[in-house]
Amino acid sequence: MGQGTGNGTGNGTGNGTGNGTGKTDDRVALDDWYAVATASEVTRQARTTRLLGQEIEVTRSGDGAPLARERSRDGELGPPLPVRERYGCLWTTLGHPNRDVPTIEEAEETDRRFVPCGWVTLRTSGPRVVENFLDMAHFPFVHTDILGAEPHTEVPAYASEIRRDVDEVWATNCTFFQPRIAATESAGDFVRLTYRVPSPFTVMLYRVCPSAPSRLDAIALFIQPMEEELCRAQAVMYLVDTVSTHTALLAFEQTIFLQDRIIVENQRPLRLPLEPRGEIPTRADKSSVVYRRWLKEKGLRFGTVGLS
Repeated sequence: MGQGTGNGTGNGTGNGTGNGTGKTDDRVALDDWYAVATASEVTRQARTTRLLGQEIEVTRSGDGAPLARERSRDGELGPPLPVRERYGCLWTTLGHPNRDVPTIEEAEETDRRFVPCGWVTLRTSGPRVVENFLDMAHFPFVHTDILGAEPHTEVPAYASEIRRDVDEVWATNCTFFQPRIAATESAGDFVRLTYRVPSPFTVMLYRVCPSAPSRLDAIALFIQPMEEELCRAQAVMYLVDTVSTHTALLAFEQTIFLQDRIIVENQRPLRLPLEPRGEIPTRADKSSVVYRRWLKEKGLRFGTVGLS
């Protein structure tokens, strides 16, 4: 979804349930962490949502500890699932992850503004949302006069790789002309962007902060795959910005999101093809090609097509 895209507040359904066919048996998807609720909104009053085709209930115990449990079709609750509270969200897993929730170092810097942008429901697969976040080529056409503008339509060459030591996808040395390089700015310029995919359903963007050129703003998009073709996205931003109002930041991101949602919900197929012949990439799609190869190596089936 590119810079800030998918990060709008929108009017998501909150605890969307969907109509799935049941919990997936995809071990790759099951053995991962997912943000499933805004931590401040989790109370002793139980709320239900869905994760990987499974209905789950989130609540807090009498001492305030977060709880997440699977709910069977007859309403019975299973044993407590592993939980974490990170980055303003409650995270859980239906499996046995071999590593923790992705690390966001910027979250530990106390002078940054933490801006949670709200949950948004999208009728598409989680991997489609990640891929669209990585795509710079659509900026001039979908986010005209905000993130891109003609005649600056070419995506300059950049590097994308699977970093085997950390098992993440990175795209570096990305540059693109943007008419508005941040919510605080009205002038355009070429900006340098870095993308990071620390897990199949989490994607991040790092960009130079106009008010502090030696530092990078960090924007993370956490995706909750409820069903194979239904997901929610919760974005959080860690910004070096003492000027913008909270309302202005959300309005900027919401505008971008509403433009993007139309695109991702109308892509066909809704699930991301992993076979090279499924869709023909261009040079600008290098990060998408690497992301798809990474998912294929992992054997992820949930929200994708091409693997049996």
